[in-house]
Amino acid sequence: MRRRHALLYIRSAVLAFAMLGGAAQAADQEVVLVPNRVIYPGETIALSSLKEVTLKPGKVRPDAVATMADELDGRIAKRTLLPGRYVPITALREAWLVDRGASVQVVFASGPLMISAAAVTLEPGAAGDVVKVRNLDSGKVFTGTVMADGSIRVGAI
Repeated sequence: MRRRHALLYIRSAVLAFAMLGGAAQAADQEVVLVPNRVIYPGETIALSSLKEVTLKPGKVRPDAVATMADELDGRIAKRTLLPGRYVPITALREAWLVDRGASVQVVFASGPLMISAAAVTLEPGAAGDVVKVRNLDSGKVFTGTVMADGSIRVGAI
């Protein structure tokens, strides 16, 4: 009789431990964001087009996949993103600050010297991108870096 009570006590302790371990494991599961509808190339990603999915126990999130809202919100899809699939970081880009054919201000600064000119972009770009531009006066093509205010910064060689 005592042995039966002892076995029953051990079984209940093992069951309680397993349940606690499962609860801790569920808390450790990773949550990722996936599209809840098809997102087409060139479309801005909004939080309303994403849903949170909890990964199954033992399933590991692949590397180079966007998991947080700030990695996805406001970014532009470079390729079609399918519902329920991971969103690779390589499938996203920042929104363009300057579009192709836009008139921009080009600035050269070296110490106290500052020269500015008008130019037309030959390719789109986000902040920090190197783009080709054409000087409106001379027609010369050169490269510069897109700044946060939408101007193009060029430097000395």
